[in-house]
Amino acid sequence: MGGLSPIHWIVVILVVLLLFGPGRLASVGKGLGEGIRAFKKGISGDGDESPGDDQKRLPPKQGET
Repeated sequence: MGGLSPIHWIVVILVVLLLFGPGRLASVGKGLGEGIRAFKKGISGDGDESPGDDQKRLPPKQGET
């Protein structure tokens, strides 16, 4: 009594397919995958920047040349 049976999942999937269509679901899935990939890349720090790059872009503090 609390979970969804496989029959319920099939009905949910069919309703979603009818609402959005397979082409739209493919583009949504692709966008979601790219978003997750970018999020993981941002969290792990695997960007094009090295860790010290943000220090190079800061303006010099007062009194420094």
